Amino acid sequence: MKYPIARSPGFDPPAEFASLRSEAPVCPVSLRHGQEAHLVTRYDDVRAVLRDHGRFSSDPSTPGFPQLRPVVDRKAAPGSFLVTDPPEHTRYRRMLTGEFTLRRMNALRPEVERITRERLAALRSGPRPADLVTGFALPVPSDVICLLLGVPVSDQEFFSTRSRAHLNRSLTAEQVQTALDELHAYLEALIRSRRASPQDDLISRLVQEPGLTDEEAVGMTVLLLVGGHETTANSIALSVLALQRDRAQWEALVAEPDLIENAVEELLRYLSPVHQGVVRAVAGEATISGTVLGAGEGVIASLFAANRDPAAFPEPDRIDLHRDARTHLAFGSGVHQCIGHLLARMEMHVALRALVTELPTLRLAVPFEDVEFKFDAPIYGLRSLPITW
Repeated sequence: MKYPIARSPGFDPPAEFASLRSEAPVCPVSLRHGQEAHLVTRYDDVRAVLRDHGRFSSDPSTPGFPQLRPVVDRKAAPGSFLVTDPPEHTRYRRMLTGEFTLRRMNALRPEVERITRERLAALRSGPRPADLVTGFALPVPSDVICLLLGVPVSDQEFFSTRSRAHLNRSLTAEQVQTALDELHAYLEALIRSRRASPQDDLISRLVQEPGLTDEEAVGMTVLLLVGGHETTANSIALSVLALQRDRAQWEALVAEPDLIENAVEELLRYLSPVHQGVVRAVAGEATISGTVLGAGEGVIASLFAANRDPAAFPEPDRIDLHRDARTHLAFGSGVHQCIGHLLARMEMHVALRALVTELPTLRLAVPFEDVEFKFDAPIYGLRSLPITW
């Protein structure tokens, strides 16, 4: 079977996932570079793979590591802790843990609310129909990550376009590499500036870590920069579209805004923005659902399939705003769980609450069938979302 499996526009994973879970929960697939790997689709199996960092490696230099990107990675860039294993991963992660605590997020919330109000006011004062993606869903998390890292907001367009290219799997390897090189050069200059003249921002605190090189700081910042706005932006836009497709869901939140926090967890489960899976290389023999995997084989753990597993979430293809979905895997699990998950959740809470309270009459300006999805990246989303009110 070729991977990724073709899918039609919409929120649902490929129809084949349902049969794979019951008939072939560990399914051999062929990848774009000619590699063979194993697609894992059951919730319990996916969670087990993500949490076993001893037998399943995140390091692209490990034999068998699946390559989904147009750029073939053979070794992890310094500081890129998403694709490293302990103890190196542990060293990098510890430098950032204090930046994403609940206490820090609570302190940041007023600024997130301010940014959200300003962006929503600008959207409302503009022409109708408006594009929720470019007018609100993308700039809110972009502004927030700029503030957090200490990146000038005036440079937002630069890093947004480069980070989107970094994730765009429809581009050539050369185009992706050019975008990465430009992003790295920009961050190297910013990091040198912060070493010379520290400010009250994450990058200034990060570069004070003993022994951390500029190259490592760049790798860590790229991850935060890309993951800190693209994923959340897509999640906000997708959530609004999902709620609008079944207008009763939107009306329920308009009537009861305090349901937002629970709704965000259910929407994250239902949407699973990281839709192409998390890749691992088998570093030691492992057995998944009766299938024995040997060292040097590759695994793709499908978060999308896991979050729609009826064994974990009854009636998984239905949005239930009252469901307790906190055990979803949208942010991964184990030592590699998204370090910014509290920030992403808070931004979604604030953004959706603002929309249902300030724009309760919001509605789609085009039929659902005309909304253009983008699936050519590991994090799927919408190219635009025309709305009116």
